[in-house]
Amino acid sequence: MRVRRRGLASINSEIRDGILPAAGDIAQVAREDNAVDHTPKNYRLVALIIACALFMEQMDATILATALPTMARDFHVPATNMSSALTSYLLALAIFIPASGRLADRFGSRTVFRAAILIFVAGSALCGVAPSLPFIMGARFLQGLGGAMMIPIGRLVLLRSVAKEDMVSAMSWLIMPALIGPILGPPVGGAIVTYLDWRWIFYLNLPIGLLGVFLVTRYIGEVRAETPVRADPWGFVLSGVALGCLLFGFEMTSRTGELPLALGLVGIGCVAGALYIRHARHRADPILDLSLMRVPTFRLSLIGGSLTRITQGAQPFLLPMMLQLGFGMTAAASGAITVAGAIGSLAMKGLAPRILRRWGFRRSLIIGGLGASAGYAVCGLFRPDWPVPLIFGVLMVSGFFMSFQFSAYNTIAYDEIPSDRMSSATSFYATFQQLMLSLGICVGAASLHVGMLGGGHTLPRLGDFTLAFWVVTAVSASATIWNARFAADAGAGMSGHRG
Repeated sequence: MRVRRRGLASINSEIRDGILPAAGDIAQVAREDNAVDHTPKNYRLVALIIACALFMEQMDATILATALPTMARDFHVPATNMSSALTSYLLALAIFIPASGRLADRFGSRTVFRAAILIFVAGSALCGVAPSLPFIMGARFLQGLGGAMMIPIGRLVLLRSVAKEDMVSAMSWLIMPALIGPILGPPVGGAIVTYLDWRWIFYLNLPIGLLGVFLVTRYIGEVRAETPVRADPWGFVLSGVALGCLLFGFEMTSRTGELPLALGLVGIGCVAGALYIRHARHRADPILDLSLMRVPTFRLSLIGGSLTRITQGAQPFLLPMMLQLGFGMTAAASGAITVAGAIGSLAMKGLAPRILRRWGFRRSLIIGGLGASAGYAVCGLFRPDWPVPLIFGVLMVSGFFMSFQFSAYNTIAYDEIPSDRMSSATSFYATFQQLMLSLGICVGAASLHVGMLGGGHTLPRLGDFTLAFWVVTAVSASATIWNARFAADAGAGMSGHRG
């Protein structure tokens, strides 16, 4: 059977919210004996299955940040080196997200989605038995390979499986578990590290993932594009080498004695990036379409959002480490505090449309960016004698403003993108989202390392965390320059702002 063609214009609101990727043209559903047709009764189940995969991925990431100091102790490495465990996962996302849509169109979204869950579960199992930092870096990269396919394709499955009139209801089922993951992650991770063993963080994914594979096989139909986009193997290799070498080169600058190797990797990354730019200019359908940067709102959103995401990437790495190493808190106590940012983010979701309607994108992004930067600058001033409710409140406000920034950037980015280029735009944007989050961890770790070298000590102190927070905050504050370049009426048709 066939699903009827659904123009991208009809789902622009979901795409512009950064929730869904763009669909291909006409897709074919291959009916199999164990696949269930869409009916008004089962679309909620399809959405919930996909939401559980998203919940697993989001919760895994937030739990891990709480466990890093304990893992560093078990691996006998400096705590700052544990940034590699976060970077390797985000690196895999940045490399493989551009190829996920093409794989789904060629091999079928259900097949690739199911394989992605199995890869994520296999990576989780290897993380659970990891004896060293290099081992867990490889296992986390494997997890990231699964996550890169699991989340974008899962959302694409929902887009192609749910009737238009059911989409709003289906999206509510999809979004809520994904928002709950970051809220539960820090306290659950803290409890596991404090009362059990950090390895259970990864073992929890095994039963959830295997159940997901069964449910996907039973309830989700196969979807393929009739005419898949031509593969771009050279583009994939060159972009992957560029992203990989640049990220690991920047990350290694925070390690003692590895500066020559780090500079070599950065140099290789720059050469590969230049070769990719040359390749993309001579290809009609490159895996990352650089010509999108000619679109003003897309370009400004990408640059401003990238600078902001550097701070957002560094914060989950720096804050739990500061609370545990600098304040002497247990993992459970720090997890109970770091959940504040996720609560602030959740509180923002219902207010963002009203704020944008009242103030418009340019003014809202300027004010929101300054508010988020100020909040994270205050985090650098946290000290053990600060009242916990005050720390919690600052983190909630910071999370509120930062989440608003991402909602606005993810929306305005697609204002001027034509429907036939929406798929390329979402892949390009998602890749740079993950790249900047990875770079944020690198910048945070490098700043912390510089503070330790300047002070002549081997363990980070509170002053070192202050320096690191202020460095990444200065980066996000610089996004104000780009926010001010948006036209006064940019995105007015989307926000309803009339100036």
